Amino acid sequence: MVIPKVIFKYSYIYDKNWKGWIKAYRKKTQKYPSAKQIQNYIKKVENLWSKDEKKILTALQDITSLKWKSKYIQCYIVGRCIPFSDPLTLSVYDKNLYYFIDTLIHELIHQLFTQDGNFKQSKKAWNYIRRKYKYTSHRTKIHIPLFAIYSYIYIKFYGERRLQMNIKSIIFLTDYKKAWNIVQKEGYQNIIREFTKRIK
Repeated sequence: MVIPKVIFKYSYIYDKNWKGWIKAYRKKTQKYPSAKQIQNYIKKVENLWSKDEKKILTALQDITSLKWKSKYIQCYIVGRCIPFSDPLTLSVYDKNLYYFIDTLIHELIHQLFTQDGNFKQSKKAWNYIRRKYKYTSHRTKIHIPLFAIYSYIYIKFYGERRLQMNIKSIIFLTDYKKAWNIVQKEGYQNIIREFTKRIK
C-alpha cells in the first residue's frame, strides 16, 4: 500500500508569476507575502500537516477504494493564489493555519480522483453523478462526491463544528453552495456509498 508524502515546495519563478497575476487581476487583495515569509509559513504547515498526514491519506484511500499511485505529492505554496489540485498549489493563509489544512485536504481529494488510472477505474461512478445531477454545473457535479468524502474525514477526525466552519467559509461560491446543499440533504454516507459501489 502506497501512502504518499506531501512535499511542500517554494518556487521563486512560480511565485513571481502568481504575484504578477494577482496584481493584474485582483483589485483588492492582502499584502503579498515575501519569499522569506512564504518559506517560514511552509515550516509551520509542514509541522501541522505531519501530525495528521498518514491517517488522512489512508482514510481517503480506504473510503474511496481508490489507491494512491505516487510516493510523493509536490505542493507548491505561493503568496496568493486560487488553490487547485494539479500542480497542487496553495496560498499563504495569514490568519488561520487550519484553513490551509482544510484547503489541502480538499485539493488532495481532487488529486486522488485524478491520479494515474483512478479516473478510468471510477468512470461508472462519475457517469452516475453526471446523470443524477444533470441539471447542475460541472463544478457542482465534481464537488458532490468530494464534499461527501470531505464530510466523512472531518466528522471522523476533526468534528462537526470544524466541518460547519469550513462550509461557511466557502458557501458564498454558488456552485459549492449547491454541492453542499445536495450533500447535506441526501446525506454524505449515502452519496459515498452510491459513488464507491460503482468503482471497479
